[in-house]
Amino acid sequence: MQKILISGASVAGPVLAYWLKRYGFEPTVVERSPALRKTGGHAVDLFKPAMDIVERMGLLGQIEAHKTGTDHLTLLRDGVARRVELEVERVMHAVSDRHVEIMRDELSEILLSASSGEVEYVFGDSIASLRQDEAGVDVTFERGAPRRFDLVVGCDGLHSNVRRLVFGEERQFSRPVGAYLAVATIPNYLALSDRTFLVAGVDRLAGIYSARHMDDARALFLFRSKRELEYHHRDVARQKQLLREAFAGMGWEVPRLLDESDRASAFYFDTITQLHLDSWTRGRVTLAGDAGYSPGPAIGGSTSLAVVGAYVLAGELAAAGGDHVRGFAAAEATLREYVLESRKFALMAARKLIPGSKAALWAFAQSVWLFNHVPPSWLRLLARLSRSSVRLHDAFVLEDYMGAKAQVRAVPAAHVPA
Repeated sequence: MQKILISGASVAGPVLAYWLKRYGFEPTVVERSPALRKTGGHAVDLFKPAMDIVERMGLLGQIEAHKTGTDHLTLLRDGVARRVELEVERVMHAVSDRHVEIMRDELSEILLSASSGEVEYVFGDSIASLRQDEAGVDVTFERGAPRRFDLVVGCDGLHSNVRRLVFGEERQFSRPVGAYLAVATIPNYLALSDRTFLVAGVDRLAGIYSARHMDDARALFLFRSKRELEYHHRDVARQKQLLREAFAGMGWEVPRLLDESDRASAFYFDTITQLHLDSWTRGRVTLAGDAGYSPGPAIGGSTSLAVVGAYVLAGELAAAGGDHVRGFAAAEATLREYVLESRKFALMAARKLIPGSKAALWAFAQSVWLFNHVPPSWLRLLARLSRSSVRLHDAFVLEDYMGAKAQVRAVPAAHVPA
């Protein structure tokens, strides 16, 4: 039975662990955090292929029970009194035939629950070094004893530790899209339950939303900068300073949102970055999710892509009988077009969501108004005819690895080619 180490227990990691276990592998998941976060995170989207996968995992009921329920959006332009309303599901139905918005940390907890009784999860530790040879990978940890595995998969996000150790420093592969994202957990002082408020200005967008089952809310900030901002991804004080500078002088509730973000119980800030690697594999080590092919957090459907990527990686490795050379290559070939289309969509979304001029800002508001008034059938038709790949998720066809490629059983490690 092949032993496979997975770094990261957020989204791709638990999905990969679940399917590897089903196919006869022995996965172990190591996660730097001491425990799963309970703050809720920020809202993420699951589109049709990801929804199909969680249904196959027996998790559909839990996922749907935790959907945010933020079905209404109010858009304001900074300094303009007129508001524009939008029923969010009208747009989502045009983009995908199956969709749920859910808080990221709740999604992680649900995904992990599917395999927590069968898979070894090690929290509060991280990989310190990796050394490959023809037969396996020797792994040392920051806290735990050294261990040996047949394969290692980095599912540890945009700032992947596994990628750094095996592929090199992040700057070699990162391609910033010129925008930044911040999310803060704040009091739900507007008593929101099913509505998102957004205020847009040139090169910046701020908002607040909650979910029907949450007591708190999330402050959301998206903005562009003409220069690359200097900060470390763990330097929260510097990040909050940069956020205040970016949104200085903006009206509506933005000053209150910034004040609340300064006191936030949980705060996230990062550049929206794509990763461009020629291959996601080096020998017996491969990457999945944002660690390998981030299309851009919050704008490229990266959560759905992570779920699909993990499912495909497990399935192709199993279909190859445990031959990692064939399995890894097949997974990359299967996912490549989906990843490329997600990158294109993210670049388009960044331009639309963060207008770069007053004219673009006006056009953004008009498009939101139009979405709310065009018949849903027209929206779906326009989406299908669009050249911007807005239905890229539904275009991906999932393989049934338990069916069509059903001769999927992992071979003993001694029989696996190097």
